[in-house]
Amino acid sequence: MIGNVTVRRVGADEVSACLEALADVLIDCVEGGASVSFMLPISRETALTFWRGVAEGVGRGERALLIAEDGHGEIVGTVQLITAQPENQPHRADVAKMLVHRKARRRGIAQHLMDEIDRTARKEKKSVLVLDTVTGGDAERLYQRAGWQRVGNVPNYALMPDGAFCSTTFYCKQL
Repeated sequence: MIGNVTVRRVGADEVSACLEALADVLIDCVEGGASVSFMLPISRETALTFWRGVAEGVGRGERALLIAEDGHGEIVGTVQLITAQPENQPHRADVAKMLVHRKARRRGIAQHLMDEIDRTARKEKKSVLVLDTVTGGDAERLYQRAGWQRVGNVPNYALMPDGAFCSTTFYCKQL
């Protein structure tokens, strides 16, 4: 727990109860300019469809979903560990959709989520983690402070929500 924020893993039996709140966080992040696979304008149905797919993956044991809740039980952040990997990579996982609602930023929530993703990965017997982020974005500092190693970047890899090209930097972490 950090301040009045708790980070926990959401079980398959409770993911559906979180869908609306997770959609709120995703929509807020995209509307705030985060390049996390979605374009503006993002509809509520698009966000809910995405989270329903995540819920299915959690139910199949293909990913772990972590949430950060404030003192009122409101979801203010989330991150995922994608554990389903090819047969020759059973030791690896991808970290995805690290999102913190704009109203909850600058309180250490992202760092807390990343610390918990490390613990979750170890429990899942994963020793190599991989993620990508917008080159030059605020998240790069977070990942570097958390011990992630920059692997390289790809120019014009993705689009920002407004349609502008952005480079993407790839990171890895050995646990």
